[in-house]
Amino acid sequence: MEFTGTERYVATDELRLAVNAAVRLQRPLLIKGEPGTGKTMLAEEVADALGKPLLQWHIKSTTKAQQGLYEYDAVSRLRDSQLGDDKVHNIANYIEPGKLWDAFDADEQVVLLIDEIDKADIEFPNDLLVELDRMEFFVYETGQTVKAKHRPIIIITSNNEKELPDAFLRRCFFHFINFPDRETMKQIVDVHHPNAQKELVQEALEVFFDVRSVPGLKKKPSTSELIDWLKLLMADDIPDEILKNRDNSKAIPPLYGALVKNEQDVQLLERLAFMHRREQRR
Repeated sequence: MEFTGTERYVATDELRLAVNAAVRLQRPLLIKGEPGTGKTMLAEEVADALGKPLLQWHIKSTTKAQQGLYEYDAVSRLRDSQLGDDKVHNIANYIEPGKLWDAFDADEQVVLLIDEIDKADIEFPNDLLVELDRMEFFVYETGQTVKAKHRPIIIITSNNEKELPDAFLRRCFFHFINFPDRETMKQIVDVHHPNAQKELVQEALEVFFDVRSVPGLKKKPSTSELIDWLKLLMADDIPDEILKNRDNSKAIPPLYGALVKNEQDVQLLERLAFMHRREQRR
């Protein structure tokens, strides 16, 4: 059972090796990289390629590790006790399993995605160390121990917004997804837009990498944004000549809103265009 990529996902040799190494070592795979480089989609494609169910736990700034195990709804139990509901006598009725519990209790091995773990509090990763190591946890309210029937394949993503604890990192297999080079990016585009004109794709890639290379850009356009931009160019029948013969004094490409996502970067491109026009007048 090895991950070799899928028709919808272009995986480099290094990424394929990382996925398969983590599976063999039975360790969580920690994936880092720029936003929009396919970290979340990787878990979906690994599950699809290996024929495994996928469970997704999307982390927010308010997410606590306990929520991945279970939550005890004491408020509902108190309300039911006031109403005289018979189910109040069984505390298990008020235990809501989390994503880790679901993964541990599954009748077959699943792929568990813990998405954007760096959004949570710094203690969040440490609070999961024992559970990820031993593949079990204790439910204090009911006195039961939940053990994994099958060790899940765990993929954890991070956008590097904050450093993760060393104790957590030691338990993971790590891989950084480098931003795709032009040839890899062309393969990715071909997967998403197989019917796109080659000339349009070529010129769009030139513009895309030119924009990414602008010094001082606050947010460089990502792979997913290139895919969206090409979709717009194709929908609006933008001829490749417009991109090929683009006027550098205008700087900003057509339908730039798919690529440039804040006013600072728009102003930066406009300043560069102004400087280019001034140089031409000399």
